[in-house]
Amino acid sequence: MTKKKKLANETALLKEAIRLGMEYGEKRGVVEFEPTDSAHEKIEYIYRLLVHDKLIQPLAKLDVSQKAMAHKLALWVSKQLPGDHPLLK
Repeated sequence: MTKKKKLANETALLKEAIRLGMEYGEKRGVVEFEPTDSAHEKIEYIYRLLVHDKLIQPLAKLDVSQKAMAHKLALWVSKQLPGDHPLLK
């Protein structure tokens, strides 16, 4: 397993990634998230959707875990935000 560099504000970035990922999935018409969906379910669904749509590189099969998917989503959203965004500081 490769060592991942911790992002500054990773928890906040993940929250933003979930928010944007849910918005993306619902706009595409492929999912409707329920208030009862857990963060784990949302992370996994958003990760798989972004991989399917070729917006992010998939993790190696051996590296797929909740933590790795969450990190990947935080990285993805960090690249979507403008450079001066408060979460990137």
